[in-house]
Amino acid sequence: MLENKAIWIDTDTGVDDAVALLTACRIETINIVGVSAVHGNTTLTNTLRNARDVLALADREDIPVYRGASGPLMYACKTAEYVHGDNGLGGVNLPPSSAPYMEESVSQALRRAVSKYGRQLVVVALGPLTNIARLILEFPEVRSLFAGIYLMGGAVYGGNVTPCAEFNIYSDPQAAEIVFQSGIPLTMFGLDVTMQAYMTCEEFQQLTASDTAISNFLRESTALARKYYEPDFAGGMVLHDVCPIMALAYPDLFTTKLAGVFVETQGQLTMGKTVCDLYSDYHFADRHVMVATDVLRADFVRTLSELLQSYV
Repeated sequence: MLENKAIWIDTDTGVDDAVALLTACRIETINIVGVSAVHGNTTLTNTLRNARDVLALADREDIPVYRGASGPLMYACKTAEYVHGDNGLGGVNLPPSSAPYMEESVSQALRRAVSKYGRQLVVVALGPLTNIARLILEFPEVRSLFAGIYLMGGAVYGGNVTPCAEFNIYSDPQAAEIVFQSGIPLTMFGLDVTMQAYMTCEEFQQLTASDTAISNFLRESTALARKYYEPDFAGGMVLHDVCPIMALAYPDLFTTKLAGVFVETQGQLTMGKTVCDLYSDYHFADRHVMVATDVLRADFVRTLSELLQSYV
C-alpha cells in the first residue's frame, strides 16, 4: 500500500471517473498533487470542467487541474455520450469550481511533479493515454524517474467498443503503444477485472440512500450509465475507473500477473487490441506490465461504500 505517496490523476472525466476522483479524495494515504484532463468519454471542454467541478464537490479545489489533449495523436476524437451523457456527467450540472485555471501545459506540469516527487510519484491514467504519451515524447528522461503508471484500459480478452478493443486504448492506440513500450512500470486494469468491479442495484441503492450532495450526485449522474448496463447488471453500476485508485490503497483486493503487452496499431479489425502474453510461456514483449485479473468484489464494494459514505 502506498503510504502518503504522491499521485497524479489523468482523466477524461465521465461518470465513473467522477466516482474515482471522489474516492481518491477520501483516501488519507495518498496525496493528489495534480489532475489533468484529456479527451475521451466526452470532449476536452467537458472533461476539464467536470474534473474541476467534481473536485470542488469534494471540497478539494486546492488540487490543480490542467488542460490536456483535445484529441488523439493521429485520428479523430471518439466520445461515449451513450454512457456518460452530453456533458460527461449524465446531464448533471454541478456548481462551477472557483479555482483558478492553470495555464501551464500538462507535460510541463507533470515533468515538474516528476522532478519534485521522483520515485514517490505514481501517475493514474483513467482515460486515453494521449497526455502520457506526449509527456514521454517531450521529456523521454522521465521514463526512469517516477514510480510507474496505474491505468484503466485494455483487456486480455475481448473489448467493449469493438470485439477486440477497449474504449480508452481504442481512443488513441498510437499513444497507448508509446506508453506500453516505454519501459515504465505499468499496472493495467483492463476489462477482465473492471467488469468484475460492479455494484448490484441493491448495493448502489444502499450507497446512495442518504440525502447528501454526494449521494444525490452519484444517483443522478449514473442514471444513464446504469441504464446502459441494465442487460447485464440489472440496475447496477460498473466502476471501471475506480479500480486503479482502490488498488493504490488496497492492493490486496486485486490479483495481478506479470505480462508483456503490445497495442495493435495496424490491424483493420483489431485496432486498439492489447495483445498480452499473460498465459503464454512465449514472452514476446518486455515483461514490465502487471495485469490485474481478479478483484475481491464484495470487499471492494464494502470499502468503496465506506469511503464514499464518509462524505457528509
